[in-house]
Amino acid sequence: MTDLPAPPERIPILGTEIATSVLEPETGNPAGDVVLCHGTPWSTETWLPVARALARSFRVFLWDMPGYGRSIRGSDPPVDLVHQRHRLTALIDHWDLDRPHVVAHDIGGAVALGSHLLDGAAFASLYLLDVVALDPWGSPFFRLVSEHHEVLAALPENLHAALVREYISGAGGDTLTPARVEELARPWCSPRGQVAFYRQIAALTPDHTAPIVARLAETRCPVHIGWGADDSWIPVAQAAELAGRFPGQPGVTTFQGTGHLVQLEAPTELALDLRRWLGTLPS
Repeated sequence: MTDLPAPPERIPILGTEIATSVLEPETGNPAGDVVLCHGTPWSTETWLPVARALARSFRVFLWDMPGYGRSIRGSDPPVDLVHQRHRLTALIDHWDLDRPHVVAHDIGGAVALGSHLLDGAAFASLYLLDVVALDPWGSPFFRLVSEHHEVLAALPENLHAALVREYISGAGGDTLTPARVEELARPWCSPRGQVAFYRQIAALTPDHTAPIVARLAETRCPVHIGWGADDSWIPVAQAAELAGRFPGQPGVTTFQGTGHLVQLEAPTELALDLRRWLGTLPS
């Protein structure tokens, strides 16, 4: 996996610190600003191959939500979708971005949509990739954790690590190698990470996406949807259903042979689709 820019800039936002990075073109002026939002149980790392490709032309902003990746702290603040959307809104203000393009995956989609529809953040466009929004969402594993997160947080370290690896490996197809699974699981396998893993799942609820879904028709920017054809976490059928909730019936790109982690399973194809999409929009 491509190394993260180091060290991250830690920005104080609404009582916590958010680990961030910015990638820029090596030459020339950027064609615009792109903010990338990760999902669960992921972090900025999942976006790096695509971020590097986009940064040839755009200024790319990356952030690890509190409770994830480089933003896992000793005493994490609330990690529900409402708090995360407020942080994204405040972070865009802190960066002084004027209508950035936003690309969001998984629960990052709910965070971005909530920032736009409920907090009033102005975006130039939204690209939504295998996003959490429509019911039903939340697997039986999610429900189990929600009911027993304190017990699971006390699992012996080796059992917890095995559970996390198995959970993550189910997200992708054959391209999600054991080495890649190990990289993605690593932030969750420290004592702090183990507690954070169960906290963030327990905090996620459809109650926080229902108000967002109710207002999808009020979206004020162009939208495109991408989805892994073999996504076993959120069925691809949701892509067309979600598109029907937005104004103007957004286009949908289906990535064949990929699961829930298109940005790692097919980064070249996704980057090409993003560049195509961004190229259709007014500058």
